[in-house]
Amino acid sequence: MANPLLTLPYESALADLGADYYDPVTAATFPEHSLRFRNDELLGKVGLKPEGVSDRDFIEAFGQFQDHQPLLALRYHGYQFRNYNPFLGDGRGFLYGQVRGTDGKLYDFGTKGSGPTPYSRGGDGRLTLKGGVREVLAAEALHALGVNTSRTLSLIETGESLYRGDEPSPTRSAVMVRFSHSHIRFGTFERLSYIKRPDLIRPLLDHVIAVYYPHLQSIADQQDRYAQWFADLSERLATLVAQWMSVGFCQAVLNTDNMSITGEGFDYGPFAFMDEYDPRFTAAYFDYSGLYCYGNQPGACYWNLEKLAIALTDIIDKPNLEAGLAQYQPKYAEVFSDRLRQKLGFTPDLSLALSAIAARDLLTHTLDLLEKTHVSYPDFFATLTRQFDPNWQNDASLILAPTLEKSDPAAVELLHQWRSHYQHCLSQLPAEKMSDVQNCLQATNPKTVLLRSQIEAVWAPITEQDNWQPFYELLKKVRNPMKD
Repeated sequence: MANPLLTLPYESALADLGADYYDPVTAATFPEHSLRFRNDELLGKVGLKPEGVSDRDFIEAFGQFQDHQPLLALRYHGYQFRNYNPFLGDGRGFLYGQVRGTDGKLYDFGTKGSGPTPYSRGGDGRLTLKGGVREVLAAEALHALGVNTSRTLSLIETGESLYRGDEPSPTRSAVMVRFSHSHIRFGTFERLSYIKRPDLIRPLLDHVIAVYYPHLQSIADQQDRYAQWFADLSERLATLVAQWMSVGFCQAVLNTDNMSITGEGFDYGPFAFMDEYDPRFTAAYFDYSGLYCYGNQPGACYWNLEKLAIALTDIIDKPNLEAGLAQYQPKYAEVFSDRLRQKLGFTPDLSLALSAIAARDLLTHTLDLLEKTHVSYPDFFATLTRQFDPNWQNDASLILAPTLEKSDPAAVELLHQWRSHYQHCLSQLPAEKMSDVQNCLQATNPKTVLLRSQIEAVWAPITEQDNWQPFYELLKKVRNPMKD
C-alpha cells in the first residue's frame, strides 16, 4: 500500500515564485525514529482518515522524509528584540509541502529540527524533544481556547543527544512537523526591502493576497487592493494578540520573524500561560528588560506592524499604510473587550443589554482587581464559574461570598467594589438570561490551563522512565479544557 502522506496532491504555490525566496535543502538522517505524537484531528483537514494512516507512514514521511522533493528553506530577516538581523532564515527547518485542505484553503507542512540549512549559523539544526513536547501542548491548548494558531502534525524522537545551554544536557532530540496556513513572515518582506528588491516584493505580495486573502482579488485597483490587504492584516494581528491576552498567554519572543503574514500564531519556544495576574509577567528568561512581557504584547506587535509598513513603502502608498495601521488598536480593543466580557459571562448578545459605561467600567475594575490582589488569572474566572448563582443578580453580597470570607483584608475592599459593578451589570439583564450567563461562563473559562508546573510534571516521567502516559493525559485535558 502506498503511503497516503507521500501521495497527497502537494502543490507548489510558493516554489513557483522562484528561487529568490528559498534554498533547496536536504533533510538530516536520524539514527532512530519513535513516533511520540500524531495529530489525527488534522488528517481529516487534508482528506485522510486516521485509520488509513499508520504510524509507519508518519515516520517514513516526517522522520525519514522519503521520496519527497523539493524541501525549501525559506529566506527571511527580522527584528530580534528590536535589533535588525540580516542573517536569519530557516535554520533548522524547511517547507516540506503545501496541501489544499478539504475547506479549499492551502496549508503548509513545515519542519522543525530537521537538520542544518544555509541559515543554521553554525548550529546543528536540531530540536530538543522537550521543545517539541512543549510546542505540541502549547498549540493544542491555544487551539482549544479559540486562539488562531498553527498546530503540530507529528513529533518523532530521533535518538540523538543534544547539548543546549538552557536544558540539562545531554538531552533528547526530535523532529516536528507544523501544520499552518503559511510560513511567510513579516521578515520575508523585510529581507527583500533590506536587499533593495522591490521587484521581488510585489509578486510575493500578489501571491499572499491570491492565496491567503482571496476575497480581495475582486478589487480592481492595485493600490486599493494592497491597502485593504494591509488593513486586513492589521486586524488579523490585533485579533490574535487580543486572543492571547484574554487567555493569559505570553508568547515570549515577538520578533518580526515570528510574525506570520496570515496573522496566525506559531513557533512556541519559551512561552508561558500566566498564573498570578501581572502585566509585567515575562515568559523568556533571556528577556531581561521585559520587552515582550505579557502586558507589552499589544504594543510589541503594533511595533512589528510598523516595521513591516516601512518595508512595504516601495509598493504601497504611505497614506494607505497609515490607514491600515490605524485599524489595529480599535480592533484589538473590540476583540479583547468582547472576550473578557465573555469570561465574565456576557456573550456579545448579552453585552448589548449593558450600558456602554457599565460595560467599560466592569472591564476596568476587573483588571484593576486582578492586578492589585495578585490573584491567579485562571483561578479567578474558574471560581466565578464554579460559584455562580442566578441570585447574584439581585444581591451583590452573594457574589463570590465564600472567596470573600477567605480573602485577606487588603483584598476585601477591592472585591467589595468589584462585585458591586458586576451585580450592576447582571441587574441590567432580564432574569431569564441568568442561565445564559452561566452557560457562557462554563463555555469560556477553562478548568485546565497549561501552566509550566504541569509541563514539568509530565516531562519528568519521560526523562526518568520514558513514561509518556502523563503527557497523553495532559494533552487530552488541554484539548478539552472546559471538562473535568
